[in-house]
Amino acid sequence: VQLQASGGGLVQPGGSLRLSCAASTSILVINRMAWYRQAPGQERQLVASITNKGSTNYADFVMGRFTISRDNAEDTAYLQMDSLKPEDTAVYYCNARVSLLGRDYNYWGQGTLVTVSS
Repeated sequence: VQLQASGGGLVQPGGSLRLSCAASTSILVINRMAWYRQAPGQERQLVASITNKGSTNYADFVMGRFTISRDNAEDTAYLQMDSLKPEDTAVYYCNARVSLLGRDYNYWGQGTLVTVSS
C-alpha cells in the first residue's frame, strides 16, 4: 500500500486546512486509516483515526476542531482541520493499517508540513 499525503501549508491561527491521503489500493481492504503528527523535538502522536466501518477516534487536543473522513470511491482519507492553533504546527503523516491473519501491517505516507503562524 502506497500513500500520498497532500494539503499542508501555512495558515494563520483560527484558519482551516484539509489534508488528503490517497491510497494506491482500495481503502476497503484497509482496516484503519489515521493521521499522526510530529512536531520538532517531539514524538509522533496519533491525531485521528477512522475504521473501514466508519468509527472515528480523536486525540483530546483536536476534539471538536478536526474531522477525519474517508471516501471509498476515491480511495482517499481526509483530515479537515479547523480553528487551527500554533501548537498544531507539525509534519502530518497518513497511516494505513491492514489486518491480515492476526497481524497488523502499517504503511506510512511521506508527511505534509502544516505551519500555523501569523
